[in-house]
Amino acid sequence: MKVQKACLAAAAAVLMPLSAVAQDAGIGETLYNQYCATCHGLDGAGEGPLTQIMVDKPSDLRLLSANNPQVAGEFPMLHVIHVIDGRTGLRAHGGPMPTYGDIFMSEETGDRETYGAVLATRGRVLSLAMYLESIQN
Repeated sequence: MKVQKACLAAAAAVLMPLSAVAQDAGIGETLYNQYCATCHGLDGAGEGPLTQIMVDKPSDLRLLSANNPQVAGEFPMLHVIHVIDGRTGLRAHGGPMPTYGDIFMSEETGDRETYGAVLATRGRVLSLAMYLESIQN
């Protein structure tokens, strides 16, 4: 029993920094600038430099709350997370947006089986979604 408690305490100590990532819109802004601004623009208006060569124009991410079909004016956090991590139908080769859940996961360790990589990936996705929530009109 003492060994189990010690293992749980050690795991919590190791994973504690990862939970901070999951709650930081500042990290989300950095991720946005690195991965999203090329298409959606630095301000999220959907007018990034790649839009000149794109067939499907990116959406204005500042209007996600206003255009929420479920509850107008409420940020659709779960939907946004699903779009970012790829759980919607959008795919990079056959859809307009890359699957960033897979991209973030492969950048973590290359080992999709580690629990720490899964938590870090989810933290990055959540941080990005929190940043998008912060730029709503």
